[in-house]
Amino acid sequence: MQTGYYQAAAGMVTQFNRLDLIANNLANVNTAGFKEDDVVIGDFMRLYKEARDELPLENQTKDAAKFFNRTMARVPQVVERYTDFKVGNLEKTDNALDVALTRENLFFLVKTPQGIRLTRDGSFTTNEEGKLVTKQGYEVLPDNYFTQGGSIEFDGSEKSIKIDKNGQISTNIPDTFQMNPTAKLFIFQPQNPAFLKKVGDNLYVYEHESDYKPLEESGAVRQGFVEKSNVNAVRMMTQLIETNRLVGMYQKAMDTQMNEMNRDAIEKLAKRA
Repeated sequence: MQTGYYQAAAGMVTQFNRLDLIANNLANVNTAGFKEDDVVIGDFMRLYKEARDELPLENQTKDAAKFFNRTMARVPQVVERYTDFKVGNLEKTDNALDVALTRENLFFLVKTPQGIRLTRDGSFTTNEEGKLVTKQGYEVLPDNYFTQGGSIEFDGSEKSIKIDKNGQISTNIPDTFQMNPTAKLFIFQPQNPAFLKKVGDNLYVYEHESDYKPLEESGAVRQGFVEKSNVNAVRMMTQLIETNRLVGMYQKAMDTQMNEMNRDAIEKLAKRA
């Protein structure tokens, strides 16, 4: 049985999965609010030792021995994929509708055709109807959306728009310098970020929608700034080089196992025949 060949092939698949993730991180290095993904590559034997007491196999039995022998042919594999939610650098834009969140695990709520989604990308604008929307055209929701509905709208007469540290939006009364509170951004803090799932367009879906409640005083909103991606491009390039080298090593191991070792075995058998 070509055990070594299958081990190398499985190891190469693991590195291919890691390579896809690194490439996606690099592709989004300039995407506002993007959060870096990473993987945990675990050794199967270590994982087996940690969980073997929970396996439905008694120790010191033939079935357990067969299972143990099979696990010895396994290789390191991706055991967990996670997102690093640390805050990225803030970039000043001086755009009144650009807002950034300065704390981890806080999100804006937006409405998409697929339902309510979360985002960290605060590069907002207005559509033809005067509604506050994301770059993709999704409506940005106010904090009273689930009780009163509606959206955040501007009529075009505003000369000044102010957004305070808690997301309260105020606009000037026409022909005056007096500011009038109009709406408030829905700032949401999930109880467990592990329940967040990326769904494209820099959006997340949250499994427990019943938990949607606005954070009254986040103190984390900065007007005139956007949060940049938290991807470290230098580190990603280093990991990319490392992963490519590992793929090459596995490929060499597969070639050695299939060609050189088999050829050597055939020649030795031929001499004995």
